[in-house]
Amino acid sequence: MKFHSPTLKSAGAVLAASVLAVCTAQTGGEPEYIKSYDRETVVQTAIGPLTLPSPYAGESHRNISKVIGWKDGRKPAAPEGFTVERFADGLEHPRWLYEAPNGDVFVAESNTRNSADRITLLRDTDGDGKADYRTVFKDGLNRPFGMLIHGGYFYVANQDGVSRYAYREGTETLQGFGEKILSLPAGGYNHHWTRNIIAGPEGKKLYVTVGSASNVGEYGLDEEKRRACIIEINPDGSGERIFASGLRNPVGLAFHPESGELWTAVNERDKLGDDLVPDYITSVKDGAFYGWPFSYYGQVKDPRWHEDPHEDLVKNALVPDVPLGNHTASLGLAFYTEKKFPKKYRHGAFIGQHGSWNRSNFAGYKVVFVPFEKGKPGTPEDFLTGFIADGDASKVYGRPVGVTVLSDGSLLTVDDGADVIWRVTKSGK
Repeated sequence: MKFHSPTLKSAGAVLAASVLAVCTAQTGGEPEYIKSYDRETVVQTAIGPLTLPSPYAGESHRNISKVIGWKDGRKPAAPEGFTVERFADGLEHPRWLYEAPNGDVFVAESNTRNSADRITLLRDTDGDGKADYRTVFKDGLNRPFGMLIHGGYFYVANQDGVSRYAYREGTETLQGFGEKILSLPAGGYNHHWTRNIIAGPEGKKLYVTVGSASNVGEYGLDEEKRRACIIEINPDGSGERIFASGLRNPVGLAFHPESGELWTAVNERDKLGDDLVPDYITSVKDGAFYGWPFSYYGQVKDPRWHEDPHEDLVKNALVPDVPLGNHTASLGLAFYTEKKFPKKYRHGAFIGQHGSWNRSNFAGYKVVFVPFEKGKPGTPEDFLTGFIADGDASKVYGRPVGVTVLSDGSLLTVDDGADVIWRVTKSGK
């Protein structure tokens, strides 16, 4: 049987061809193209060599977590010397956070299904580390995610585009429909609907993330136009260009405070086995290609594109800087820019790992920390753990997503599974 690459126009034909080619034994055993990938590959990342198993070396699994919430005073565990407390709860699937210059905290409440489609404003008016005031800042949105205050405007990155509203510091409600400055493609595999937005260091450009419409291009490349990329625009939406591509689902986005480099957290592809492909954070080079869907970790070719490998792109694909484990759903990203945490955390990266749904044993379900020294990353380490209640029973207390560093030096983590925002502070002096 001939295997057709995912450039086929018919999604049904693509899926059928893919399943048959991968799962149906031919005369003499496995298809030849799978045999040709039956070897480990070692790639050099910014933090050292990474050994990748061959595709299909292990089975792919479906293991959906059951969120049971945090009861009887339970809470995530942080390293010694840190305290974890609830900043806010009772929210409706909070996904992302943003702090205004005056200390107001905005949380985007949105979901793939039954989405609240709103942004809620939170305030800690008495300084006790808990939000004691909340109000609906803006509702009637379309799966809002990224938020930004810039140049007198409040920007909202919705699933289908970016809108901006006139904004004054301390405003408690956004009025009107705003001005849609950028339309974006929506829908697709698991939707990949989260659109993040940040401003460049000089404020002259804005950067918007757009995830892929598919796992590995199985619906055809026409569906992937302006997707799996980071888009650069002017603050009014003009001047659009693709800043970097080949990023399956970039979500977290931040400029490093020392090097000035743009970094992103990327959720990689599925269905090559339990141990492929590792999610990652990476510095993002202007005009660079990072492999998706034709390859991963540089020139490691995805066998599902064996008949149409796009060698012209793959030969220049960059290796991501920091691997973060397979199927961890590494989404949140924030650099620590304050001084309340110990020195080792200064300018390092916190990454919210939402956790696997497609691995036999859970991966992720924690916040990890990547130390940086003079702008260069080190080895990831656990920071906020304890989200898994019973891995054998697929039970978890919650699922961390967005992370943000507040101006008071604390770290906020959104737990969209349990509808809680956790606040992490340094204990004592």
